[in-house]
Amino acid sequence: MLKQYITDVTVQAIKEALKNKKLGEMSCEQEYTLNAETPKNEEFGDFAVNVSSLARYAKMAPPAIAHAVAEFININDIEVNTVAGFINFKLGKSFLNTVVKDIMNLKNEYGSNNFGEGQKVILEYVSANPTGPFHIGHGRWAAMGSALANLLKFAGYNVYQEFYINDAGNQIKNLGRSLHVRVLQEIGEKIDFPSDETQRKSFYPGEYLVPVAKEFVKDNPEFVKTLTKDLTNEQLEILSGYAKQKMLEAQKTLLNKFHTHFDNFYSETDLHKSGKVEQCLKKLEEKGMLYEKDGALWFKSSMFGDDQDRVLKKTDGSNTYLTADIAYHHDKIHRGFDKLINIWGADHHGYVARMKASIEALGDNPDKLEVLLGQLVNIVLNGEAMRMGKRKNMVTLEDLIDEVGVDATRYWMIIRSIDTTLDFDIELAKSKTDDNPIFYVQYAHARACSILRNAKTERINIETKEKTAPIFEEKELDDAIMNADLNLLWTTEDEKSCISAKKLILKLEEFNFIIFMAAKNRAPYLICKYLQELAGSFHQFYTFSRVLTEDKKLTAARLSLVKSVSIVIKTALDLLAVDAPERM
Repeated sequence: MLKQYITDVTVQAIKEALKNKKLGEMSCEQEYTLNAETPKNEEFGDFAVNVSSLARYAKMAPPAIAHAVAEFININDIEVNTVAGFINFKLGKSFLNTVVKDIMNLKNEYGSNNFGEGQKVILEYVSANPTGPFHIGHGRWAAMGSALANLLKFAGYNVYQEFYINDAGNQIKNLGRSLHVRVLQEIGEKIDFPSDETQRKSFYPGEYLVPVAKEFVKDNPEFVKTLTKDLTNEQLEILSGYAKQKMLEAQKTLLNKFHTHFDNFYSETDLHKSGKVEQCLKKLEEKGMLYEKDGALWFKSSMFGDDQDRVLKKTDGSNTYLTADIAYHHDKIHRGFDKLINIWGADHHGYVARMKASIEALGDNPDKLEVLLGQLVNIVLNGEAMRMGKRKNMVTLEDLIDEVGVDATRYWMIIRSIDTTLDFDIELAKSKTDDNPIFYVQYAHARACSILRNAKTERINIETKEKTAPIFEEKELDDAIMNADLNLLWTTEDEKSCISAKKLILKLEEFNFIIFMAAKNRAPYLICKYLQELAGSFHQFYTFSRVLTEDKKLTAARLSLVKSVSIVIKTALDLLAVDAPERM
């Protein structure tokens, strides 16, 4: 990463300046933080480091500090100058050429790093109840979670993706009762869901259970004959199990369609059956972390930063949701994971302290748990936010995908930081204009691929209609690009072409820094932001530089740059699990 390299060079120069007593009263023991940034004024250089913060230690004016430090910076092919408290760096052509060569050699590994150092991470996200279709919020977690998994792997983490199936408790029984109503309707019984709102909350009246009921009747003809309006416990168990299985199958099918793949689907029911929940309670009891009050069993979570103690067993002897969650996270740690990353909705904000408290109470490091809290998605249609709550208003993820496509849905779901509300503009997401972020980026990749194809394709003179032989034969093109003389990028007399090429190469190199920062901050949206800028830089280069020329050597050099663009865009889109089309 050039930014890190420039920063390291500056830090080393500061050490040399201190040795030579050039920084006033400053000593080697004093701590400071420096960062290389892109100057607002391009004339100053390609990178700048602000050393003004050293003034409080050195008791010197920032311009004097910058000048003193710059004296000890001497790098081949980098021009160094100072302005006020800034040290500016202007890269020479050898540094720029190396960027293109690195991309050509590393291909889809360009930008990868070992920031994660092989840490074992379990990334849990979506984890929806198997009681109905995914809503658009689930879609945001699915897109964000799968992109984050790809990103972390690219940055050297060992990532395991898990979906926690909330299949225990009353919601599954309610699902079975709801299927019972739909089955009776299917066989001609006059029955409907309760009209009373309080009673209706114990059912799932959505029409998505209608086709499930049709399948059930077809698969279980003898069982259906025994059904009446009154359910036995055995019948309810069969209906609940069938409905849950069908909902899970539908969810898994949609996740696969949405380019979201889990290593494991972990059942809450299995967690209870394994005895791990009771074992966890026993361990907390042995550590003196539980007490009884008002007929319930309480956890002393307030000892570990929670705002109050929490009930683990209710007065009727049943466990709360928290009890199973404590056992589940305890199990994650004991499966050997170094880091537990969860993506939850913002309404779970208060839950984080409880989970960290339970981890610490059980003798583990609470910092192993990271929770990313995601904000809501607003659907915008024709400039207006849609009212949510009706299926016809496209609140399900599947409807949204069918309307705008997988690529657009994924990209738009990732494009903003997860902790900010997302306005998903359906018409814009479907449009084929530069205003649509995903179209703009995919078109840049398709344009790069088109230029590369045209370099080995016969051309037709528009005026004479005569065919012209391709610039390169197919078998020689790859070799010409790989071995191009990149110095030719800078020998042209066209200043705008040189400037746009330099900007494009610097933007390509920035991909290394973007991957590092996105992985460190768990922020895939930074890749989207970067892609918009890279596409803009490429379109600008294309405007000012004729790539296919009569000069084969110059053409090869420019094609190397075009090929580098296509590699980086595809690599970045692959991390987002979004297609990089070669034709549009």
